[in-house]
Amino acid sequence: MAEEPPIANVPAHVAIIMDGNGRWASRRGLPRAAGHRAGTQNIRPLLEAAAEFGVQYLTIWAFSTENWVRPKEEVGALMRLLLESLDRWLPELHEKGVRLLHIGNLDRLPLGLQDRIRQAIELTHSNNRITLTVAFDYGGRDELVRAVRRLIADGVQSADVTEDLIGSYLDTADLPEPDLVIRTANEFRTSNFMIWETAYSEYYISPVLWPDFDRAELYRALSDYSHRERRFGGLRPVSTSPHRQQ
Repeated sequence: MAEEPPIANVPAHVAIIMDGNGRWASRRGLPRAAGHRAGTQNIRPLLEAAAEFGVQYLTIWAFSTENWVRPKEEVGALMRLLLESLDRWLPELHEKGVRLLHIGNLDRLPLGLQDRIRQAIELTHSNNRITLTVAFDYGGRDELVRAVRRLIADGVQSADVTEDLIGSYLDTADLPEPDLVIRTANEFRTSNFMIWETAYSEYYISPVLWPDFDRAELYRALSDYSHRERRFGGLRPVSTSPHRQQ
């Protein structure tokens, strides 16, 4: 493989809407579960590539609040796949300095999976090579509703509500806003993903189905981002978001 020219402006936070697992399986005459497994197995090499390119935060959308309406067999398979992946990969991820986070409704997941996610977060909390955030049972509108409910429960007065305050009540309060959102499988929808946090994010649409989205395609996305000018409503390019940063 030819050496990749260095990327001048690597986004600190990349979020990925992983789309196309089902189509990947269908084109091969396989059940949808096989596509989800292939997509899950693709996370590790992409995480490693992202870290090598200098990405500091990688967020992946693995299961949405709307995915509960899928067949029970498929939902159950996705739950088992996440648990299996944590059991298999956690020691390696911890050794490589990966910090794991979760955003979404943790309390709606099976108890055993809840416990494993909490253990993974606790084990890796001091790691600092790259932060991998898994959005599981996550939806942007649901996140905002839960944030507003917490604001009300805390007795916050309407006059005290600011953008920064709302941001501090979101699941992503400890994360910088995504610089780049990648969606695979040639889909052009935001689909209720991080709708507050991505207000000023750049988007890259890849025609590649997620299980086939490799290091070379990630490099293309990062290179494309590096040539964009981000103005955030102003007239001059701004190198980083003027909003929440870590």
